[in-house]
Amino acid sequence: MRVLIVEDEPYLAEAVRDGLRLEAIAADVAGDGDTALELLDVNTYDVAVLDRDVPGPSGDEIARHIVASGSGTPILMLTAADRLDDKASGFGLGADDYLTKPFDLRELVLRLRALDRRRDRPRPPVLEVAGLRLDPFRREVYRDDRYVALTRKQFAVLEVLVAADGGVVSAEELLERAWDEHADPFTNAVRITVSALRKRLGEPWVIVTVPGVGYRIDTGAGGDAGGGRG
Repeated sequence: MRVLIVEDEPYLAEAVRDGLRLEAIAADVAGDGDTALELLDVNTYDVAVLDRDVPGPSGDEIARHIVASGSGTPILMLTAADRLDDKASGFGLGADDYLTKPFDLRELVLRLRALDRRRDRPRPPVLEVAGLRLDPFRREVYRDDRYVALTRKQFAVLEVLVAADGGVVSAEELLERAWDEHADPFTNAVRITVSALRKRLGEPWVIVTVPGVGYRIDTGAGGDAGGGRG
């Protein structure tokens, strides 16, 4: 899961970004409206977190841009404007959720997870496929009722693969969804992470490599070694 945080208070933005990373959520930060619009034009985000009062184009203008683009990116307004009229106007601009400052980071994480789950097509709170049970809210993974301890990045990658429900996910998309803007597009981090993740999940291999295309979850008999380790 990857989110955009539009917040002009550096300390708050960094604290939120670092807190989200601990929850296996990649986050890019924009301190002003112009930077936010640039990032939205070149990246795909699962949720945009907008402070309404930022330099340059305001959070309201950014919300209008997102809605007009037709991207379907959910919008969570995170702002000190807490009057009912403020909330009504925010929802009127296309916001999907509204959280006022000060806030608890855990609540923000729960709201982000809920928004991501409802995006495009509704998904159940707990994802299950090929003997895997992934709970994004508790950040827990089980395979055939066996708990599997994963790193934050491994969890983020597995979440994208499981959500695809057997569909092929390219390495580029995994890099886009599970890493932030500072990731090197030529890195082999995806291959290394998938390889380590496959080993953590154990045999038979449930993550299949589709040569030249990407990776998918084997929704058949729980994976097989024929998919390759690459």
